[in-house]
Amino acid sequence: MTATSFSLKCFVTLLIWGYHAAEMMTANTTYGEIHSPIACGNTSDRCTHICDFCYESGLTPMDCLSTLFGFLCISNFETHMGSLNSTDWCIWDKVIKSYSNFSLCTEEMSDCLMIPWPNPLVETTFVDIHSKFFKDCPTEELSDPPPVIVFALVITPICLIPVMVSLVVLKTKNGDGSS
Repeated sequence: MTATSFSLKCFVTLLIWGYHAAEMMTANTTYGEIHSPIACGNTSDRCTHICDFCYESGLTPMDCLSTLFGFLCISNFETHMGSLNSTDWCIWDKVIKSYSNFSLCTEEMSDCLMIPWPNPLVETTFVDIHSKFFKDCPTEELSDPPPVIVFALVITPICLIPVMVSLVVLKTKNGDGSS
């Protein structure tokens, strides 16, 4: 009997929640609420315009996000990168501002449409940007050290452990706690 009453309570709660959510989605914009059925992250002007654009275009939130990335985020990034010499693309100080703006743009669009960030679309977009603009950048700064150095750094603490254990055992075995 308790399982039935619990499931009935859950059903009624979901029914009430669904009714209130539907009311909120169809609310009048004169009260500052979004009138599109697309869930919107907040009621800022930019988010409202983004959500309204998605609703009016009839796109799903993910398709709309892809379209917005192309129109707003990627085009701005490509414009800035086009204004630089291709040799400057690998100089972080010259790229950091537009790269950060690009990242913030993708995050803001995702937040407005209540799509988790990062998501597969964002990851694909960043991979595309990197393969287009940063594929020829040298990566030697972040390369692994030679195997000999890695071996020395790994084996040293491994060898010190038995030596330290032997010293502790010898010290406690002799009963000499003063030295």
